[in-house]
Amino acid sequence: MTKEIKLLTALPYKQRERLMELAKEVSFAEDARIFEAGGTADRFWVIRSGAVHLDQQVTSMRRVTVASLGAGDLLGWSWLFPPYRWDFGAEAFSRVRAYEFDGSAALALSVEDPLLGLSLVRTVAEILARRLELTRGRLLEQYTIPRRGL
Repeated sequence: MTKEIKLLTALPYKQRERLMELAKEVSFAEDARIFEAGGTADRFWVIRSGAVHLDQQVTSMRRVTVASLGAGDLLGWSWLFPPYRWDFGAEAFSRVRAYEFDGSAALALSVEDPLLGLSLVRTVAEILARRLELTRGRLLEQYTIPRRGL
């Protein structure tokens, strides 16, 4: 399995510094809903401290946690891809401090600085691939039926 990728440490220094010019420090209280699946995805965060659960509504009364994120993790990637809607919901599991980035501003900066744009898209793609790999592993663990008597 590949190692965990952190957005800010994966970007080249100069591009990270340019992106950080857009950063705004924010915090979320424990149990705060950060976004809902289907909502407009116009920003993203890099978690500085605390924990966030990504969830999927499976019935009208039940949400299932699909991933847990912590310090250094990217929260939100739907701002990068049309139709710019959240695929999951997110809730603060504890008090969370994060850097918040405006998606439109990050995209504009990516056009202005193509190396930043390429680095940002490649890093987000690597993060998504890693999360998909982890999710696939969890599903295999949950749904693999042990063979008995063989």
